[in-house]
Amino acid sequence: MTIRDRLRRQEPTLSFELFPPRSPAAEEMLGRTMRAIVDTRPDFISITYGASGSTQGASRSVVQRVAQEHGVPPLAHLTCVEQSRDDLRAVIEGYLEDGVTDFLALRGDPPQGQAGWRPHPDGLMYASDLVVFLRETAAAHGVHDLSIGVAAFPAQHAVERFRQPAIDVLRAKQAAGADYAITQVFYDVAHYTGLVEEGRAQGVTLPIIPEVMPLVSAQRARRASQITDVRTPDALVAALDAAATDDEARATGVEHATRLARDLLDAGAPGIHVITFNRHDAAVELVERLPLRGGVARRDAL
Repeated sequence: MTIRDRLRRQEPTLSFELFPPRSPAAEEMLGRTMRAIVDTRPDFISITYGASGSTQGASRSVVQRVAQEHGVPPLAHLTCVEQSRDDLRAVIEGYLEDGVTDFLALRGDPPQGQAGWRPHPDGLMYASDLVVFLRETAAAHGVHDLSIGVAAFPAQHAVERFRQPAIDVLRAKQAAGADYAITQVFYDVAHYTGLVEEGRAQGVTLPIIPEVMPLVSAQRARRASQITDVRTPDALVAALDAAATDDEARATGVEHATRLARDLLDAGAPGIHVITFNRHDAAVELVERLPLRGGVARRDAL
């Protein structure tokens, strides 16, 4: 069952994001995290892909582990950054050989130090182009049942000058053949509902899964803001700064993420996608508080 198929069910999906490790210690932590989140019975686990394919081998290895060792559908990320069509074709073909049929098609951010976005001379310009390229490459190998996700940007949509472009880009990805979207991080449920409602009014029918990031320290909150270019709420940063211990900071971050996730589910979100930072404590604590697969309400109903 693909992620597209899972989203057609009546119950919200639960999913997590992992990234490939860069050291033996990180590899060990990833293993612990993977085992812990698998116990929550997620619908899928996504695995990030470094800029310009910098984690290509490591990403594929994690995708294989998720599927083969844990039996959870992996969502393989792909980006257009500094990659030719031949580069992308080789990566896609490798995943197809592994039986992967779920992909997240991303344009990606410009490499550090590059002013503005520009594609590889023989690459792809937009995520919508990557959606088309994925389907064409898979079809050439006799694979026609791909499930392709794309990114959506609620915080960007909330800014007046980006509101219509955010809808236009999402609609173009849908027209290219995307099946659903996963959002970039945001902290206000109204940003999500605004994007969904205005998108629906303009013909965007994709299920849009919100991303929730439990922030467990002020340092991580500030770093998240730098990476995503989405401002972390001042009140949350202040509360994390005021925490006397690491446990208190984690509890603060999990509580904030829980309120956001519950509000999103109440607003009709088709699932929750949890950013783990390859650490399981906060992610699992969040899930245990939600009426999702592996959560308290779900377990009580079994």
